[in-house]
Amino acid sequence: MGKLKSNPIETARKFVDSHFPSCQSAILAGSVVRGEETETSDLDVVIFDKNMSSSYRESVLFSKWPIEVFVHNLTSYKDFFQSDYERARPSMPRMVAEGIVLKDDGSLLSIKEEAKKLLEQGPKEWSQETINTKRYFITDLLDDFIGSSNRAEEIFIANELAALVSEFVLRTNRNWIGTSKWVFRSLSSYDEEFAVRFVAAFDDYYRTGEKVNIIKLVDEVLESHGGRLFSGFSLGKDDNDK
Repeated sequence: MGKLKSNPIETARKFVDSHFPSCQSAILAGSVVRGEETETSDLDVVIFDKNMSSSYRESVLFSKWPIEVFVHNLTSYKDFFQSDYERARPSMPRMVAEGIVLKDDGSLLSIKEEAKKLLEQGPKEWSQETINTKRYFITDLLDDFIGSSNRAEEIFIANELAALVSEFVLRTNRNWIGTSKWVFRSLSSYDEEFAVRFVAAFDDYYRTGEKVNIIKLVDEVLESHGGRLFSGFSLGKDDNDK
């Protein structure tokens, strides 16, 4: 971390005292809590203040630290917990569950327990219809990838294939998904060996243009759910239609 930056926990406490002196509780979350901070890391601070009429998010600079502050009253966070559950990306529950307590009037215990319970529960199980739909779109994308001879187009097809396949693996195994760096973290949390193979397959393609390892990986993922799906797939057709 940069030498000019102050201690993150002390800075976060001073920020809360300065900007939210009347809040009931506050949490420091994010990479600094997990020991994964970099030179460009910011501080994620979650505020609970009963006097706030609604939730909001704001980015500020404080003592040379970039701070992302997430402000809630004592009930508004529930909507975010539910939204994160529905999209299978538990950003807010994870921050609350893993975060370091900066201030607490006693109300945080139940909120933290609620977050931990949600994380342990995992996302909603996919229906067979959803699995088949995802299989079809992955199959269609894989066929485009195999058949393409345009390097520029292939790169973007590969990007989308990585996103769809990682989502498929995680959701069919009742695991949380993520975006950006959280894709790899989510895959590693599910199966570290698979995550390494997943990255190696795509890295090999990006470096050399060799597709075989991606194709093999995708077929392996689809195999336990019936393999590639094209013939017979239907979406939105009325049962009475001929």
